[in-house]
Amino acid sequence: MRRWGRRGLLGLGVLLGVGLLLLVATPLGRYLLRAGYEEARILLARRSIGEMVRDSTVDGETREKLRLVLAARAFAVDSLGLPAGETFTQFTQLETDTLVLVLSGARPDWLEPVLWRFPIVGRLPYKGFFRLADALAAERELREKGFDTYLRPASAFSTLGWFNDPLLSTTLAQDSLDLVNTVIHELTHNRYFAAGDASYNESFANFVGARGAEAFFRSRGDSVRAARTAARWDDERVLAAYWARLYGRLDSTFRAHPGDSLRERRIALRDSLYGAAREELRTSVAPQWKTIAPRYADLVRLDNAAVLARRVYLTEIERFEAVYAAAGRELRPVVDTLVLRHRQGRWHTPTKAAAR
Repeated sequence: MRRWGRRGLLGLGVLLGVGLLLLVATPLGRYLLRAGYEEARILLARRSIGEMVRDSTVDGETREKLRLVLAARAFAVDSLGLPAGETFTQFTQLETDTLVLVLSGARPDWLEPVLWRFPIVGRLPYKGFFRLADALAAERELREKGFDTYLRPASAFSTLGWFNDPLLSTTLAQDSLDLVNTVIHELTHNRYFAAGDASYNESFANFVGARGAEAFFRSRGDSVRAARTAARWDDERVLAAYWARLYGRLDSTFRAHPGDSLRERRIALRDSLYGAAREELRTSVAPQWKTIAPRYADLVRLDNAAVLARRVYLTEIERFEAVYAAAGRELRPVVDTLVLRHRQGRWHTPTKAAAR
């Protein structure tokens, strides 16, 4: 038995070694190893939020925000039916003020995103990087291939319940409204995440996060923050409509000029559309904003990669709102309804990549 056991362990070691070599030998394998390493660092640095709240050596503002996180988490579970497990019961202080850099890419002459394939979650139109050098190298590679690129920071992410995600210092740095929104948004991913449909996943979580945060503050009798949260969401809805209009114009223009021989023509028409879109943003859209500074109209990126990235988080928002209104603005049954419809194939998300 001992000899068999040693052979078994030796065989297991060989298999693990071969598996590790295969990971190191491929770009995806190396990426997953890096992501696993960074996730392990985050998990190993966790500290109980409950203990921190009771620790008088932790500054008062931090403890107050941590209490808010626990309250938002409890509300998400009890009032919205979102599964939390041990998510957001612990806290990790990061060494930097940027958690991850997210890269998107797209063809400059067609609304076709660069897609990356990952285990379990399928193909996604974005890829996260923990190191700036890696993100810049990946962006440079896409640009050299002729793609539009859009690189930006993110303050939170979800492992979809595979690990007990801690609250991160980058998330805690948000104001109270965005903090509660983020907690509910990420727990929504624990409730439902459809492989290969990033637009539905993120837009659904955006909707639940915003309306959930509003309901949370309202349940606490905090009408001021509830109203402020609703105003921010109104601005997101205005932007969602703007991005949808711009997407439609670009898509129609590209499809009216198909084929490789008309590539330069498509790009020229695209540039003209973006010029008009900038003016529309300044003169027609910005005056509708309640919480967004007007200068955003001059600063926001306008190219195919940026438009597609924005659409990932703001697709079909008014359809969500219609279901919400029909349910008497009761969010919990709406969450169940939307999950069921998508799971049964009764909720079609517009194509993210326009096929040629």
